[in-house]
Amino acid sequence: MRHDTPTPVDFWFDPTCPWAWLTSRWILEVARRRPLQLRWHLMSLTMLNEGRADLSERWHRDLAVRLEPVRVCAAAEREYGSEVLGRLYTELGTRFHLEKAPKERSAYAAALAAAGLDPALADAAGSDALDSEVRTSHDDGISRVGTDVGTPVVAVGDVAFFGPVVTPAPRGEAAVKLWDGVLAVAGTDGFFELKRTRTRDPVFT
Repeated sequence: MRHDTPTPVDFWFDPTCPWAWLTSRWILEVARRRPLQLRWHLMSLTMLNEGRADLSERWHRDLAVRLEPVRVCAAAEREYGSEVLGRLYTELGTRFHLEKAPKERSAYAAALAAAGLDPALADAAGSDALDSEVRTSHDDGISRVGTDVGTPVVAVGDVAFFGPVVTPAPRGEAAVKLWDGVLAVAGTDGFFELKRTRTRDPVFT
C-alpha cells in the first residue's frame, strides 16, 4: 500500500476501556507519520456483555455506569456530527485513564467543554434516548469481527480486527513498525488471529 495514499481506518471505541485508549493513542501517533483517513465510531462494553450470567452483580453495576459516557458521545455526534468524536474521546479518555476522574456528570461536562462542545450534553448520560443509535454503531463494528472480542475494533479498509491490544502505546518509529505489521496481516487473505495472554496492566505513561 502506497504511503502517500491515505489509508481508510475505522476505529470503534468505548471511552471507558483502557486498552482501547492505548490503541487509540497509537493510531493517532501513526496518523502523525502516515496519511490515514481516520474515522471514529462508538461501541459499548455494556452492550457487548449484556445478558452474561457469569459476571458478578458488581460487574453489571460497573457496566451500567460505563454506558453513560458512551451516551454522551452519541449525543455529541447527533448534535455536531461524527467529526467531533475523536477530540471528545481524547478529553474523556484523558480524564478517565490519566487523571482517574470518576465516571460522573461533572467529568463528562468538563470533557465536552474542553472539546469545544456544549457541556449540557452531559445530561444524555442518564437517558436511553440514543441507545438505539449506539447499538447500530456497536453492531456495525462487531459484525465485522464476531462477538468473541472486546474493544477496540479497528478496520483497515475492508478488513477488521479486535485490537491491536498493546501497552504502553508505541511511539515514533515503533508505532509505524506496528502499523506496517497491521497492514501486512490485513493484506493477507485468510488471516484471522494472533493472541497471547496479557501479563501486565495498562501503562499510560
